[in-house]
Amino acid sequence: MATLVKVAEVGELSPGECTMVEANGREIALFNVDGTYFAIDNTCLHRGGPLGEGYLEDETVTCPWHGWQYNVKTGESLMNSNIKVATYPVTVEGSEVKVAV
Repeated sequence: MATLVKVAEVGELSPGECTMVEANGREIALFNVDGTYFAIDNTCLHRGGPLGEGYLEDETVTCPWHGWQYNVKTGESLMNSNIKVATYPVTVEGSEVKVAV
């Protein structure tokens, strides 16, 4: 069963921004898409680039290392639909952003 882990405060991540957070020893990329938070594995499946340091446009993150792109809602690679990074449910409780891991 997943555990909710606080990873940020509402307002720390503005719409259109992303960052890397840690939850129960996992590196997770956290995104704010128009006020809604999404979380995926931080590691790009191409060469291990840090997705939380990538470039977010709408609901697509571009890996800063080699340009691979992923949908932050589904984790699906835009380069190859057979490749997908793990996604994590995100909830907001009061002022806390929590990820289920």
